[in-house]
Amino acid sequence: MSTAVGWLHGCATALVTPFEAGGAVDLPRMRALVERQITGGVRLLVPCGTTGERATMNDEEGRRVIAATIEVARGRARVVAGAGSNNTTHAIEQAREAAALGADGVLIVAPYYNKPTQEGLLAHFRAVAGAVVPLPVMMYNVPGRTGSNIAAATTLKLAREVPNIVAIKEASGDFAQIMAILRERPAGFRVLSGDDAVTLPLMALGADGIVSVASNEVPDLMARLADLALAGHWEEARALHFRLLPLMEVNFIESSPGPVKAAMAMMGLLQEQFRLPMVPIKDASRARVREVLSGMSLLTERSHAAA
Repeated sequence: MSTAVGWLHGCATALVTPFEAGGAVDLPRMRALVERQITGGVRLLVPCGTTGERATMNDEEGRRVIAATIEVARGRARVVAGAGSNNTTHAIEQAREAAALGADGVLIVAPYYNKPTQEGLLAHFRAVAGAVVPLPVMMYNVPGRTGSNIAAATTLKLAREVPNIVAIKEASGDFAQIMAILRERPAGFRVLSGDDAVTLPLMALGADGIVSVASNEVPDLMARLADLALAGHWEEARALHFRLLPLMEVNFIESSPGPVKAAMAMMGLLQEQFRLPMVPIKDASRARVREVLSGMSLLTERSHAAA
């Protein structure tokens, strides 16, 4: 049965990774973004995930980003470091490195491209979790990115049998599947939404929080939304949800993190730099992002103006 992890709830931010014009990781700006998250009330930070473009970073760059996040957090926020791979051995290596750096937990995505069976997924997560006991492990189910789905039965089996598999970030969009997990999960096992737009309905069903993209732009508001839902203040939470919904949706007008990085550049928070195969968003999408930001009065922020 899962070990209960009391701090694993509320709003976690799937942090973007800022790059310099030449393509290098911009660590000073990364530290500034982490500080902004903590100032905004976010207490869970997730570096080196999908939104952080981990797939185009080498292992040393990943270590530097995780180390910088931990350094700035300094006990003020928990760090769940992305350590997934479609190579189980590599995922184990990355998870062990994150643990050695002082991460509070690791986020392990389902292996992509390989398309493992459910038995393969069971074996993969057991191997990674077993290699880093007692470090908490959050599974990450995102079939739209990986090409395979972690079935509810698989999630529940791991939750019941592997003590340090303590949570899942669910981004399947399959409400029946997520409800089955919520209904049958063992005590202490956490379920976090992997999709901003369905955070409120999932939390109404008993989910514990969100691993958010939108909180890169509005950490205070996404933290507030999660806190309101956890406290059962549904009317206030609903009003805030609908206020934030245009931003949640526009962040996925093209493949993430394209839109959120464009938005953050407009807000003066970073340079809009990507690594191939990610490219800047189209002009029509950019106009829509700017329209949403303007409507939410988010274009006035220039505290960390991009060069």
